[in-house]
Amino acid sequence: MKSFSERKWVQELGILVFSFILFTLNDWILITSWRGFFLGIVYFMLLYGHAQLNRYLLLPILVKKHNAFVYISLTLVLLVVSAFILSHLTKTFLYKNCYLYQNTDKLTYHFQFGVLLGACICILGTAQFLEYYRRQKDVAYREILSNKNQIDLLNKQLNPHFLFNTLNTIYGLSIKFPKKTPEVIMKVSEMLRYQIENSNKNLVSLKDEISFIRSYIELEEERVGYRCRIEFDDHIDEPEKFYIAPMIIFTFVENAFKHGASNIESCFVKIDLSLKSGVLTLQMQNSIPIKNNRLPSTKVGLENTKARLKMIYPEKHKLEIGTLHARFNTFLEITL
Repeated sequence: MKSFSERKWVQELGILVFSFILFTLNDWILITSWRGFFLGIVYFMLLYGHAQLNRYLLLPILVKKHNAFVYISLTLVLLVVSAFILSHLTKTFLYKNCYLYQNTDKLTYHFQFGVLLGACICILGTAQFLEYYRRQKDVAYREILSNKNQIDLLNKQLNPHFLFNTLNTIYGLSIKFPKKTPEVIMKVSEMLRYQIENSNKNLVSLKDEISFIRSYIELEEERVGYRCRIEFDDHIDEPEKFYIAPMIIFTFVENAFKHGASNIESCFVKIDLSLKSGVLTLQMQNSIPIKNNRLPSTKVGLENTKARLKMIYPEKHKLEIGTLHARFNTFLEITL
């Protein structure tokens, strides 16, 4: 909901009052009667009316049709005609009830032309500035709303993606270690509850997110620990004081296990997580499989997370991923 000062009619009223004080009371300050004050208002309304005619009749020629020559020509014609009318009215009627009637310089046509031009520039300039401000605010609001809708959609896509990969993990574990399956299913149940409860939140406690990641790593150790060297170090003091978008870090960890530990040959996953001065740093390395088993993929997780990073942490994150010396490296910094 717009604040009181951001409503269009309030801003238009503000322009009216401001320009009235600037172009009328400044010169009519020695008004000695209500009739004289009324005539000052009439004088101002002529100035204001001229500016509004330009704003609503002539300005669209410049703004919408981009015809500067026609706009300038018609503006000059309107100025000349209005100055002539205003000069005549001030000499015969308006100035006779204020001290300006004693100032012959302000009875001239040139003076009225200058006042009309100044009022037009002041009123039009202020009105266009406020109009630009309103448009920019609407654009920003629509962009924020669009980003929020996209983030919600991406979060909803992560739900089935996480479930899909977790079921694959349970399936693989049930074949090799069937006796551990009930315990693992219970752990997975707790992880799913956390994921479902927090996926629609904008931010979650960094402490809870790290705990979730640790549970996932323990699950993977049960599945591939006998053939995969897994290292996880976190250097974070007081993680409960910081908050992070849910599932951001986890997706990279999940991706490392999915591709780095996908074959039977000796493999490794190394994860280092640290926090310094409010900047969270994730550094990961995982082996690259010699054989390509064509693992099923939803093609959602990593690209999805990149898109979320751009929308949630614009200019507040740095992501570098690539292959070097038969290792897949991930480096991520997020300013929390």
